[in-house]
Amino acid sequence: MFIDEFRDYCIAKPGVTEETPFGPDTLVLKVMGKMFALTGLDHFEFINLKCEPEKAADLREQWEGIRPGWHMNKTHWNSVFVDGSISDNMIRELIDHSYELVASSLSKKLKEELKTR
Repeated sequence: MFIDEFRDYCIAKPGVTEETPFGPDTLVLKVMGKMFALTGLDHFEFINLKCEPEKAADLREQWEGIRPGWHMNKTHWNSVFVDGSISDNMIRELIDHSYELVASSLSKKLKEELKTR
C-alpha cells in the first residue's frame, strides 16, 4: 500500500478529516475529531491504528509486521508496517476496525451527526 492509497481510503469514510497536529511530517486522520490513524509523511513505513486490546495482542502474535503502537498507548494501538508483510486487504480491514472502534466511542450527539454525513 502506498501513502496516497492509505489516505484516499481513510478520507473517503464519513466524518473523516486530516490534520498535522504533531508537525508537518505526521498525517493524522480523525473521525468527528477523534484520532483513528496516523502515519509519517516523509517516511511511510507504518500506520498507527487503534485496536481492541485483546485483538491487538492476537495480531502481534500472528504477524511480524504488526507491533505495539510506536509513541502510542501500547494496549490500544498497533503499528502496522507497510513493507509488504501485511496484505493491502488486511491493512484495509485494520483501518476499518480502527475507524469503527473510534466511531463507536463517540458521544450520542456526534454519532447522530456522523449518520448525516
